[in-house]
Amino acid sequence: MRKLLLWLCIPFSVFADERPNVLWITAEDMSATLGCYGDEFAITPNIDRLAGEGVRYTNAFATAPVCSPARSTLITGVYATSLGTQRLRSMFPIPDYVRGFPSFLKEQGYYTTNNVKTDYNTAQHGRLIDESWNEVSDTAHWRGKGGDQPFFHIFNDMTSHQSRTMVWPYEQFEFEVASQLSPEQIHDPGDAPIPPYYPDTPTIRRTVARFYDCVTAMDQNVGDLLDQLEEDGLAENTIVFFFSDHGSGMPRHKRNLQDTGMHVPLIIRFPEKWKHLAPASPGEAIDQLVSFVDFAPTMLSLLGLEIPAHMQGTAFLGEAAGEPRRYVFGARDRVDEAFDLSRSVRDKKWLYIRNFMPHLSYNQPCAWPGQGEIRKEIARLANAGSLRPGPARNYAGPTKPVEELYDTSVDPLCLNNLSLDPQHSAELERLRSEQLYWSLESGDVGFLPESIAWELAKERPLLELGDPDLLSQVREAAEIVGAGIERKEDALDALQSELAASRYWGVVALRALGQHALDASGALGAALSDSSPAVRIEAAGALVELGNARAGLTILGEEVLSEDLISALHACRTIELLGDKAASLKPQIQIVSEKCKEGMGQATDPLIPGKTDEFMFLGFSADAFLAALE
Repeated sequence: MRKLLLWLCIPFSVFADERPNVLWITAEDMSATLGCYGDEFAITPNIDRLAGEGVRYTNAFATAPVCSPARSTLITGVYATSLGTQRLRSMFPIPDYVRGFPSFLKEQGYYTTNNVKTDYNTAQHGRLIDESWNEVSDTAHWRGKGGDQPFFHIFNDMTSHQSRTMVWPYEQFEFEVASQLSPEQIHDPGDAPIPPYYPDTPTIRRTVARFYDCVTAMDQNVGDLLDQLEEDGLAENTIVFFFSDHGSGMPRHKRNLQDTGMHVPLIIRFPEKWKHLAPASPGEAIDQLVSFVDFAPTMLSLLGLEIPAHMQGTAFLGEAAGEPRRYVFGARDRVDEAFDLSRSVRDKKWLYIRNFMPHLSYNQPCAWPGQGEIRKEIARLANAGSLRPGPARNYAGPTKPVEELYDTSVDPLCLNNLSLDPQHSAELERLRSEQLYWSLESGDVGFLPESIAWELAKERPLLELGDPDLLSQVREAAEIVGAGIERKEDALDALQSELAASRYWGVVALRALGQHALDASGALGAALSDSSPAVRIEAAGALVELGNARAGLTILGEEVLSEDLISALHACRTIELLGDKAASLKPQIQIVSEKCKEGMGQATDPLIPGKTDEFMFLGFSADAFLAALE
């Protein structure tokens, strides 16, 4: 059980009477597609200049390949998987002692401002905002500070966000983004670098070029902000961070645990006055592993403040800097209406990914990003069987590997999965063990199905669950998924567990076996009467896929009308992916669609599933199912 250790802030005696300002410039949805990181197609002179004046990190990684879980970790210094905030979006509670790290700066007299995104993914987002910031708005600026007051300012730039790079209609992109660029800055689709996991078509080329245009427009904004620092005479007393919230918003980047989704640029410029705090000289690159969970303790260490005991990261700058980490860890869970669960661990060379829902595609349908031309193009070619064998077909195929292992030193795009290569069995076992150890040591609650997690969260925040045996047993059941036919009996045994979460993973393991689980239909049928809706829904979906449509569809038709919107979403997504096999449930889904239209905007208790986002995601799934039937 975690213990809350009280601590006292110490004064800034280490800095005498003067304290540095800190500016964070965060880009949205952007991999290291910058000239200073060797991307020859990028036009990024301002960030390249910043890298020349600062330190460039080559091994910085997000903790999640989507924004809200990543920001939850950035603001708290605690893994989202420990807080229960790893799904997009969620409103799970966090303990009162888990504070936004800017609040500690604010208490020491810093003027703290955020322009503008918060997105902390918890029921306590309002508290985190109030305690952390003097101002949060689209006009928040360090210029609101008083006199010589030091400042900490975040400027969050949306220009490279997925909405701009691939989801908006092309005409809207041209009007709002491309219009900011000169003809020389517009990227030629004919020269666009097309990665092997995309088919090479005019639509793909135009979208890749569009992404780079957005990065160039973002770079101009960075230049404007740095110019303002100079104009205000503050550049020589301001430490500047530049990084992105995860990999780019393009397909197989955002939402995926390969480096394309997790590796981020990180540049830190230390002015002459504070160069003694820098880990290297201006213009140098360092390969130290850095994770988002390290940012909060690093900020406190950099400014001479005590680091709270509950923070899970390691400071990489300042007087409290720890030993360089050997591994960084990542997690992908439900994103919008798309259920999934994967975990990753990476050292400087090797990346290991464990997929706990291998029966689901990397490229699951998802309503919001699915509006993008590039997603439609990939889906069209995949459905037509036009993708050649190789990375593009692997990404768009119906399933994914149980395990993935990549040597990133020679395979930075993570194309060659070495997990089945006996020559690399030692690395596979080492990283597999490290991932499991981290999951248990950090209290990863992501293996608790969402409806079950909510029941536990009504009693206490999941960070204070205090039951490592429960998490260990649930994770043990999850390990059965994808382990092959030889562990079918273990999956059946899991169905008899006293723990609903273990029973859930027993069903998922059988479902992942496909037709090899046909002789387990009796056990799955019994699971339709389980006390847990998560177990009932998974069992129903498995039975429909195995050919027992009547029993499975009856349960799904009941669960999709549940007042518990988490369970309703789980059922609706199951129905959506079943497609024509669930066509008889069209009347129920029509009811759900209307219910979601009515429910949007309703305010509800944050401890009870039933928020606006859940109505939105449920509506996405319901409407996608109805559209496919038509």
